[in-house]
Amino acid sequence: MADTVTILSTSVFSNITTLTSEKVKGDASFGQSDGLHTIMVNLNDFTGTIKIQGSLETTPSDGDFFDINLSDEEFTVDVSGLVTKKVLDNLIYNVSETSMKSYNVTGNFVWLRADIINWQSGTISSIEMNR
Repeated sequence: MADTVTILSTSVFSNITTLTSEKVKGDASFGQSDGLHTIMVNLNDFTGTIKIQGSLETTPSDGDFFDINLSDEEFTVDVSGLVTKKVLDNLIYNVSETSMKSYNVTGNFVWLRADIINWQSGTISSIEMNR
C-alpha cells in the first residue's frame, strides 16, 4: 500500500508558539511490515522547530508519542574515512526558511504526528507523509 496523507495542512503563525497536529495512521495500522514512511515538509518564511513523533500504541495518549529520527539521505565522512548517515532528531530553523524537503523514517509506527515548538514566524504550507 502506498498513499499520501496530510499530517498538517496550511498553518500560519498567529502568536501561538506551539502546535501539535492530529495523529495519522502509520504503516503498522495497516499491517505493513516495511515501516518506511517519507515525510515532506513545505515551509514559507518559517522560523521554529518541527518534530515528527510516533506511537506504537493503538489508542495513544499524548504521553505515548516519542520523537522520531529523520534521515534526509545525506552522509558525512570523518577524517578517518568513516561514512555515516546524517540523522536529525528535529528540524530547527533559527532563521527564516522557505523550502520543500523530504525525510525518510523507518519504524512500524501505528500513529504519527507533527509537533511544532518555538514557532516565531512564517507559514507551514503542509507536512505530508507517504506510507
